[in-house]
Amino acid sequence: MKQSKIGAWIAFIIGALYFIVPLIGTFEFSLRMKRGEYSFEAYRVVLTDPNFLASFGYSVLMALITVIMGAVLVVPTAYWIQLRLPKLRPIVEFITLLPLVMPAIIIVFGYLRLYNSSSWLPLTANARSTDLLLSFSYVTLALPYMYRAVETGMRSIDVRTLTEAGEILGASMMTILFKVIFPNVRVAILSGAFLTFAIVIGEFTMASLLNRPAFGPYLQLIGANRAYEPSALAVIAFLVTWACMGIINVVGNLKSNKRPA
Repeated sequence: MKQSKIGAWIAFIIGALYFIVPLIGTFEFSLRMKRGEYSFEAYRVVLTDPNFLASFGYSVLMALITVIMGAVLVVPTAYWIQLRLPKLRPIVEFITLLPLVMPAIIIVFGYLRLYNSSSWLPLTANARSTDLLLSFSYVTLALPYMYRAVETGMRSIDVRTLTEAGEILGASMMTILFKVIFPNVRVAILSGAFLTFAIVIGEFTMASLLNRPAFGPYLQLIGANRAYEPSALAVIAFLVTWACMGIINVVGNLKSNKRPA
């Protein structure tokens, strides 16, 4: 028993060092913009750059839209497969795993070919429709993570019993889905949301080829031309991303933490 605990602590420490040491090194390097002294000059330059706030705000908005669209798409699908179509589970799992084996550049080139300005559905004709196409692209990219998280949460509850109880009480299928199933898989949805949020914030290929002002292309542009500012950007992005995910977690758990008087 003691050996098992020691082994677990060793694995935890190694994993923590693997993530923390590079972050500390990046932070330390970002303070060296002024020679011979540590300063936050790189952070001042980054935070006063209007392109930083615009690109990061755009990516945060796209991440939230992607999380909502992904949840609305995945939860009903996983619910219906668990309830009525269990034989289709292997096929759906295979389809949801395709974005992992298909490079993002191939996906976005396919979108550009299908939805260019001369196609039957010109989603790249203006900025708003291109934003919509980018959000669909992000949903596709995050589909393996969102579906796996939700499907695992769906298996942990008795979907059939909950559905039958709702039907006995006269609830419609939509009411059962949004007022019974969604709250019971909230933790699973949040897990998928965390991964989706992190993917969207740092995504470069799709945003770049669709020519959208996202944070990934901005970070690449700064990294190609400057030395210390990219390190400051990486630290800021890490802190803000985790803060946003923490807010999502708090908001998602507010209802579950309420207790009847």
